[in-house]
Formats: sequence, structure tokens, C-alpha cells
Amino acid sequence: MATVPSPPHLLHAFPTFKVGGAQARFAAIANHFGRSFRHTLVAMDGQYDCRERLCPGLLVDYLDPIIRKGRTLANVREFRNVLRATRPGTLVTYNWGSVEWAMANWPRVAHHVHIEDGFGPEEAQRQFRRRIWTRGLVLARSTVVVPSLNLQRIAFRVWKLSPQRVRYIPNGVDCDRFSGPSNISLAATWPGSGLVIGTVAALRSEKNLTRLLHAFHRVLARHECRLVIVGDGPERGRLEGLAADLNIARRVVFAGYLASPEAIYRAFDVFALSSDTEQMPYTIIEAMAAGLAIAATDVGDIRHMVAVENLPFISPRSDEFLADSLRTLLVDGGARERVGAANRVKARSEFDQDRMFAAYGALFRGTDPLPIDACISAGRR
Repeated sequence: MATVPSPPHLLHAFPTFKVGGAQARFAAIANHFGRSFRHTLVAMDGQYDCRERLCPGLLVDYLDPIIRKGRTLANVREFRNVLRATRPGTLVTYNWGSVEWAMANWPRVAHHVHIEDGFGPEEAQRQFRRRIWTRGLVLARSTVVVPSLNLQRIAFRVWKLSPQRVRYIPNGVDCDRFSGPSNISLAATWPGSGLVIGTVAALRSEKNLTRLLHAFHRVLARHECRLVIVGDGPERGRLEGLAADLNIARRVVFAGYLASPEAIYRAFDVFALSSDTEQMPYTIIEAMAAGLAIAATDVGDIRHMVAVENLPFISPRSDEFLADSLRTLLVDGGARERVGAANRVKARSEFDQDRMFAAYGALFRGTDPLPIDACISAGRR
């Protein structure tokens, strides 16, 4: 009797496995492929909150190796011992916070895929020279995945990686989940009256929800409307205090974290994003799939993501410009509908999750169109 081959084994090193874009994407991919892969997860900070999104029955193990903050060489030795002991077919690292795992894989123990989603607030305006140098050196023989065209340009021009090394795989969502009517009663859930401006974001400094509150304050001077902020994080207390100081607290709802926010999107009239730094935010795709017009700061790939009809409402990073975009979309219902419909069409055609699954499946199985050995050979020519 023929033996059934073991599923490919992937070791994923995350800076954290709290709920975030990279973690939610991994959960969606793992759930989609089920037991076709075996996963070992490492969270550098020991936080595994996003495991609640993984379906029961998956082949998933969790490791907690000894991590010594600020002691790179000791960590690299420890992580290399883990790689030798677990012998994954592929090591998958995520963002700068896991770079020590990439270092530990030299000389090569496992095929290495590095996924870079963007930068933290400390690099929102400018990358650190040491990190640029390290990425260029450590990732030179790895397969590097980026979800945004902006990051692709950085990988080529700043990190000086070979184009044969870099894969552009846009994020994707289940567009069907975001279509259809909402089951949320606005009157019962969000007091007040008027159209609803909504956002979904972690309440962290780089999301700059201060800008959104100031923009909303400007809009309220002329228009009756409400603001709903979905998400939680360390900035919540300060933001609630700012809403009170601006005398708009009765018009602002802090809805907290929601594991399944798709119904919330369908209850919004306009979606807002006020970040200082993004690359390819999931929330923009989700808002597009829900058929929403979007007022956003011009960061990352957002200008390339939205439909052409939405471009006039992607503005420089200021509360005044953001308020102008929100005002126009609130007043002009026809524009709101046209822009939202165009966004929905583009989300389905370019950002549906099936395309993302196919690309990551090929990458994790080793059937990527340009395998790692071919990349190495091409890089030597």
C-alpha cells in the first residue's frame, strides 16, 4: 500500500500573533488550505490572540523559544537550534521584528520566505539605515513577498533586492461576506441621527485617529452626522478624551474590537482612513467590497487600490483635506453611490481572496513560478 506523503511543514515567525493584518491573512490562508499544510507558529512576544481565528482541526503547533531582548547573537543561536530540531521545509518570517529568524537560517536550514507588510510608527517617515542594510544583506537569497506596489519599489530601489527575488501578492478578502444588507439597527446601536462615517482601525498612534476626530469636528460644523470607530488599542483613552474636549463625544461611538466586522461596514455610509502610514490596508479592500465610498489620506497603495471614481477623495495628510472629502461625500448622495459601486467592482476583480490563496499556495508548496534555485542561478548571472 502506498504511503500518504506528509503535508509540507511551515514554521512561521511573527513578531506578535495578536490580531492584525498579517495575522488575519495567515489565518484565512491556513483555514482555506486546512490540513494540506502543517504549521508551527512562533510569536516573538508570546501573544497568540489571533489563534481564535484558526479553524479547529488544523495541523498547528506553537513554540515559545527563549528570546533575549537586545541580544541578537544569542537569539540567532537559539533560533538556529530550533530550526535544526524542527526541520521545517519552509521558514516564513514576517516583517522586521522576525529578522533574527532569517539570520538564523544562514547557512540555509530551510527554504526561506519573508513577508513584509510595512513599517511601524518609528519608520513612518524614514527607514533606519541599519535596517535597510540588514534587509538587503539577510534577504538577498530569500523569496520576499510584498502586498503593495510601494513596498515592491522599496525592495528594488532601497533594499537593492533582485527583482527575481520579490513577489507582489496583493491582499485579498472574501468579497461575498461584505455584500448584502446590514443586520445592524442604527437607532438601537448608535444614538443620534444623520449619515454615518465609519472607520475600522487599531487605536494606535500611526493610525492618527486624532486627525479623523478633528476632521469630523469640522464636518459637524455644517452637517449632521455620526462617527463610528471600530477597534481597540492603547490610544483609546486619549481619543475618547479628545472627543470630549472637542465637544463631539455624543456624536462619536467607540465600538471596540469586533472579530467579524463585515456587518458594520454595511451600516456605514462613508468609510474614512486617517493613517500616517499604510501599505495595502485590509480595511480599504473590505470597505470597497462593501460598496463604500472612501475618504482617505494618500499613503501606501491606497491611490492604486481604489476605483478611479474614488481618486478625488484621496487627499494629503491633514484634517482639513480629509474633512473636505468627507463633506463632499456626505452631501452628494449620487457621488457616494457611484463611487461605492465602482469600488465594489474593483474589489471583486482585483482583490478577491481566491487569487491570494492561489499565489500563497504555490509559494508554500514550492511550486512558485520561479523556484528558489532558479532565483539563485539567475542572481549569479
